[in-house]
Amino acid sequence: MKRVPITPIVAAVPLAVVAAFIVGAPWLAKDATEQDILLGVVPPGTAGHRFGTDQLGRDIWQLAVAGARSAVVGPIAIALGSMLIGLLLGTLAGYIGGGLDLALSKYADLLLALPTTLIALVVAGLVDGGYWVTVLVLMVLFSPTDIRMVRGAVIAQSARPYIESAKVLELRPRRIMFRHIVPNVLPIAFTTMLLNVAFALVAMSALSFLGFGVGPGTPDWGRQLSDGRDLLGRNWGAVVVPGVLIIVTATAINLLGDWLQERFEARAVVR
Repeated sequence: MKRVPITPIVAAVPLAVVAAFIVGAPWLAKDATEQDILLGVVPPGTAGHRFGTDQLGRDIWQLAVAGARSAVVGPIAIALGSMLIGLLLGTLAGYIGGGLDLALSKYADLLLALPTTLIALVVAGLVDGGYWVTVLVLMVLFSPTDIRMVRGAVIAQSARPYIESAKVLELRPRRIMFRHIVPNVLPIAFTTMLLNVAFALVAMSALSFLGFGVGPGTPDWGRQLSDGRDLLGRNWGAVVVPGVLIIVTATAINLLGDWLQERFEARAVVR
């Protein structure tokens, strides 16, 4: 009897819940930004507020549901953009080699040596950028991992017989790279992208916590942590709810990414 894998199921459950938050936020948390100054801070369990409210009288749970969109969509965009950069530059570096490979490898090494969150913090502060400027900066800063990963995979694919056959047939290098090599590199790029989503989620939350990224009053898990740190004594839910959501979501994405990576590696060994 074939054993059902537990890891993807465990990871899929919280990710499905977060996806439901993102899609259904307009209906599930339609009153997320509604303020009740007279109510102020109330503890968890108060009638109508299962996790209490913040200093503006906003419901903590509805804020968390509404904040899933900014907390997760940005990191997904970062990881996807980073993967596309990595596929393009990594494929060129691995297949063409020579001076281009050296230049792109040094570029990747330089970016890897930089503290990602600190650089994003400085750039966002200098250009007075908002949410999507931060996303673009992190997209570039996350790309070196993808470039190096794809480069190594392309070099490994380039030595295989089907590439030698394509060269004998005098196919154009562009066709060999993007029609033959890239499809075989996509599984590695995809698993790296998933892991980058988790890292980007933590980085974006950290920047929002520090006051960058989303604007004041915008529902976001990192911003909730920042706003709720002074309320811990009066309403622990203001910090615990967004904090748990960040940890659980990042962990689930990591578990799913690791599981897929193991599956792809096992399949490659069989081949």
